[in-house]
Amino acid sequence: MNGQIKIENVTKIFGDGEETVTALSNVSLEIPAGSFVSLIGPSGCGKTTLLRCISGLDNPTSGKILVDDTEVKGPSSDIGFAFQQANLFPWLTIRENIAFGLKSRKIYKERKKDLEDLIELTGLKDFEKSYPHQISGGMNQRASLARALVGQPKILLLDEPLGALDAFTRMNMQDEILRLWKKHNMTMVMVTHDVDEAVYLSDYVVVMSARPAKVEKIIKIELGQPRARSQDVFLKYRTEILEILHYAGQIKEVEFVI
Repeated sequence: MNGQIKIENVTKIFGDGEETVTALSNVSLEIPAGSFVSLIGPSGCGKTTLLRCISGLDNPTSGKILVDDTEVKGPSSDIGFAFQQANLFPWLTIRENIAFGLKSRKIYKERKKDLEDLIELTGLKDFEKSYPHQISGGMNQRASLARALVGQPKILLLDEPLGALDAFTRMNMQDEILRLWKKHNMTMVMVTHDVDEAVYLSDYVVVMSARPAKVEKIIKIELGQPRARSQDVFLKYRTEILEILHYAGQIKEVEFVI
């Protein structure tokens, strides 16, 4: 399984005439296959727009995005997407929600074993017959991640998937995401506003400017896993990212290769 992402001079403009909004401005970035990358920046700067362009849900106004040297033209089963809200179908059980994509693609029978393994791996075995309203927000997020993973994508995109959770559940889910990432050996790209979360999870943290978004800096997190949030080096990375976010817009370099 590969999953290399190349973002080449991507600009994204919404609207026409005086109503135009430039969300992304000439963004260039390479994300290695199998890596965990976090996008962090001011609220509304264009991080989610970049994620949607990578997924094929939106198209760049100019520039292009390639996955394993093939240009992204639209949504693909090779790219999974976990949204900020779990967005489960309330009339389906947790098991049926996770299996929905497999059944719609008519590959349920051949992937049934993967479905069972993911239900077990995400701790949903005792809740698979429940409906979304009957279980906690954390359980719903686990089901959302399992639904995105069950199709075995090369790339999983996460748009603040833990933003609505309490601090304790959020930390547990961060460990869950790391476990799934290591188990499935895929490329993960996550949008977050939480600096500690970015340092805890990522191989690389991409710090973005205020809108229109540009890449301010890429920070390679040279810490092994598991990571202690109280480590001096962890706190040093945290401080560095916060300083860049505070002075966002003053750094001129906008093209990077990881």
